[in-house]
Amino acid sequence: MDRELYGREAVFQESGLAARLVGLSPNGFARVAYEHGDDPPVTVFTGGRGMGKTALLKQLRNAYRDATPLALLDCARVEPPADHGPGWNPLTGALAEIAVQLSPKVHAAKTVQFPRLSLGLVAVASIGWSQEDDERARRDLQRLGPVLSTVDATKGAAANWVTKVLSKLAARAAETTAPMAGLLAEATVETVLEEVFGRFQQRADAWYGAYRNAGGRGKAGLQQLAVDFEQGGRRRREAEDFLVGAMIEDLGRAYTGLTRVGTRRGRPVLLLDNAHEPLGRRLVEPLLRARADGRRDRVVVLAASRVRDHDGMRHATRLRLPETAHRAPCPRGTDVTSGILAVELTPLSPAQTQSAFDRLDPAGRTPAELARAVHRLTGGRPLGVALLGRAAAEAPAPLRASLTPAALLDLTVELREDSPPVPVAATLLKALLPAVRRGPFAVLAAAHDEDSARMLARTRLRAEAPDGDLALRVRDMLRAEDWPEGPEHFVADPMLRALLLHRLRFHDGDGPAYASWRAVHETLRQYYGPAPDPYRLHHDLALGRTEEAVTHLRLTFPAPDVLGWLGRLRFLAGAPYPREQHRTGPDPRRAIALGREPAGSLPAGLDDEDAELHLCLGRLLHALWLLTDPLALPDDDVLEKLAHELRQLSGHHLTGNSPLWDAATHWPRDIRAWREIGIPPGREDGVRP
Repeated sequence: MDRELYGREAVFQESGLAARLVGLSPNGFARVAYEHGDDPPVTVFTGGRGMGKTALLKQLRNAYRDATPLALLDCARVEPPADHGPGWNPLTGALAEIAVQLSPKVHAAKTVQFPRLSLGLVAVASIGWSQEDDERARRDLQRLGPVLSTVDATKGAAANWVTKVLSKLAARAAETTAPMAGLLAEATVETVLEEVFGRFQQRADAWYGAYRNAGGRGKAGLQQLAVDFEQGGRRRREAEDFLVGAMIEDLGRAYTGLTRVGTRRGRPVLLLDNAHEPLGRRLVEPLLRARADGRRDRVVVLAASRVRDHDGMRHATRLRLPETAHRAPCPRGTDVTSGILAVELTPLSPAQTQSAFDRLDPAGRTPAELARAVHRLTGGRPLGVALLGRAAAEAPAPLRASLTPAALLDLTVELREDSPPVPVAATLLKALLPAVRRGPFAVLAAAHDEDSARMLARTRLRAEAPDGDLALRVRDMLRAEDWPEGPEHFVADPMLRALLLHRLRFHDGDGPAYASWRAVHETLRQYYGPAPDPYRLHHDLALGRTEEAVTHLRLTFPAPDVLGWLGRLRFLAGAPYPREQHRTGPDPRRAIALGREPAGSLPAGLDDEDAELHLCLGRLLHALWLLTDPLALPDDDVLEKLAHELRQLSGHHLTGNSPLWDAATHWPRDIRAWREIGIPPGREDGVRP
């Protein structure tokens, strides 16, 4: 069953983007008018990891695979066959795979044949063969069987044509001294034409007469194609472009010359995941160049790119997904890349996140604010919403009423019925940072900026990168993955940072010592020096020590810069909380915020007024720490206490009572609206002018 894709209606509705490109609605396959006539753009869905690009392409495949020829290829996962010859590379492998997927019969239309592409792949496959090693030639030829089966299923699947090719190769090699690449290609193509192709298909080689130096002679073009492929460099790229053109030509021929009964409805669809990879560009750019030159084809390319901005899309038309629901203009300019429509996938809205939770937990057995808190943590990334929503639905019954985002990260979730449950936090982190050693990322996630990250790398991760600056390498890897950058954190994305800090605290399983967590934050604390700098105090809080932070807030409270004081308070309260894993019951910060437990011992020598101010600030700090924690839920009692403490403070400040009173009004409002609290209070963007 398809996973419901919330927030993607612009693509899948009956007259949505996909329907207007393909010419068929995704449900029922009703005809839909083509928006772009005979010149559809290459449509690229852009978004970082976890934004649902792969899920979107799979849903498109499931929606259209019975209606029109369709292929789905992951450009990052074209696996080389064992012991392949030099005629195989990711592009030729991808073209063969695409052809096999596009070939089967679909609704009201016969199979698609790929005679031109087959001949080109046969020609380039021959470049690594020799008389002394006919076993390699046999293996390479047999691997082409599925592509040749698109021309004739019976003959392509048989093995006798392979033997005849090998016999002809041996005879030709003994009779001539011509260049081997061209010779072998000619002998191979001739035999394939004779043994596999029917009478009408044997004219397919004529298409290669347009290749360079062919002079209109198809077999000469195929020979030159093999020679160029063997040469490498620019010549190989020219050969590869021609092979892509062969596939497009075969698809076009499948849509012409049919009787009325066999007329195809809609257009063929090519789905390319991870199209930002070099293979994706090598598949798409020949198509774009041909279209820019005025050549028309019928192929709808729908691709996904993790990288939003790169040279391959420099002149693309850019729209956000909701803007494409009814119309998606893509005016073609003079640059080849103007033929691309780049559609930015938008995060799920809070309402869509709530709908996802309601679908997974229709009985509403989890806290009412949990879905909204998960939306705050994930930023609406569909992957995070789906996995955390599933964890909430599968949580043990005694835990459901007290679930928080932090508790969800501690759970396990069953992704497959035939596999054991997997840990939520580790599974989500692996999806967001795949194929890398995540330990260094977890350490550097505690840093505030590039300088502190480099210091951490030198002191805590020296063995990880003896030959270079690890922090800069991690920074570049995050940039390459299109993760956002921010001024307050080296790892700026809240969900990614929360997952990395979760790993830093719990990965070693050494609670209550938490040696890695303690070592990293102690290192940062020392880095900021002995003075009570807010950054140093931030790491005090991460270590569970709040006394010095409260003292600093008390000593600096009378200063005239109240907005600066509020900003420091907000910064301190943004420290990661050193929580215990699998802890049940109320958050320990709640009792302190409500005044039911002390924030720590009072410093010696305080008079009654300073002592009361110290206690008030301890309650205020713990209240704000809890209420702005992305892993916690809002708490109405603590919100009221926050407002009360700020109003009390406003009456004790000689010059800054107005900003403090405004904070008492606006900060609870910001928190209830799930906004960052504003500096100055009342500013929704939280940016001080």
